[in-house]
Amino acid sequence: ELIPYTPQITAWDLEGKVTATTFSLEQPRCVLDGLAGVASTIWLVVAFSNASRDFQNPQTRAEIPAFPRLLTEGHYMTLPLSLDQLPCQDPAGGGRDVPLLRVGNDPGCLADLLQPPYCNSPLPSPGPYRVKFLLMDARGSPQAETRWSDPIALHQGKSPASIDTWPGRRSGGMIVITSILSSLASLLLLAFLAASTAR
Repeated sequence: ELIPYTPQITAWDLEGKVTATTFSLEQPRCVLDGLAGVASTIWLVVAFSNASRDFQNPQTRAEIPAFPRLLTEGHYMTLPLSLDQLPCQDPAGGGRDVPLLRVGNDPGCLADLLQPPYCNSPLPSPGPYRVKFLLMDARGSPQAETRWSDPIALHQGKSPASIDTWPGRRSGGMIVITSILSSLASLLLLAFLAASTAR
């Protein structure tokens, strides 16, 4: 069943919502409630934007693609969640945690040779990526899915060689200020010379 929900970057005003290896999604709260059972699992499917149309929902738990498949097939699944981890409302007592899912947030996946299955590993390139949520039952059969997100591009660092450090590129305001200061310096020098000559 297709659910009319499109995953998106969190609307919260946060530093680092998108970085060079991660991005933060809003949680799909109250989106799958009517469809999920006690034993159901909500998965996040991550795919390169151009590979999302080729993704086939797995039919069993054994077919669920782990992170290494991103580099070979262009997609993988991660962040398995139960429905009680995505409550419609904030817990009583008011937690301070922002309701988001951070994709690519576990750098330990890269260092650990015995990484857990479906590790939330840092993303290897700027993308762009698309994501969707997939609800699966206890046997791993798909029950429902959301739409794919819009493309999400990660930030790219600049190569030091590409940074322009030439001092000649200045704004118009900077040129005016420099001209005025140069003129004042010239006037002060002339006044100093005139005073020395007069003595």
